Amino acid sequence: MIAARLIASMTLLLAAAAPVSAQAPDGKMLFAKNCAACHLANGRGIAGAFPALAANDFVKGSAVDVATVLLKGRGGMPDFSGSLGDGDIALVLSYVRSSWGNQAAPLQEDEVAAVRAALQLPKASGGVRGNKH
Repeated sequence: MIAARLIASMTLLLAAAAPVSAQAPDGKMLFAKNCAACHLANGRGIAGAFPALAANDFVKGSAVDVATVLLKGRGGMPDFSGSLGDGDIALVLSYVRSSWGNQAAPLQEDEVAAVRAALQLPKASGGVRGNKH
């Protein structure tokens, strides 16, 4: 009886000590890691330096256009084609297009993949999920 309790206790301790798998990324987390330094966590940007994404007509517009910006960069904004995969770009853009007064359709991974192919850009290097800049 005592041995059974001891084994059960050890099993619980080992299960509790087992590493937890990394949380799957979501748009908000990816935005915080890759975009918020310039566009700020509230999407308001910095006047004269980094444009606001909040209540932004461009952000709410063409899915192809906003995906192109993340894949190729724009003005002083770096491209993310090598550091974020199509699924991650779709997550970030879907988050931005549904936050801070923006109400636009989410993007799907296959839509971003089609834009990447049209731009003749190679697939992102695996596992980075972060800003290379």
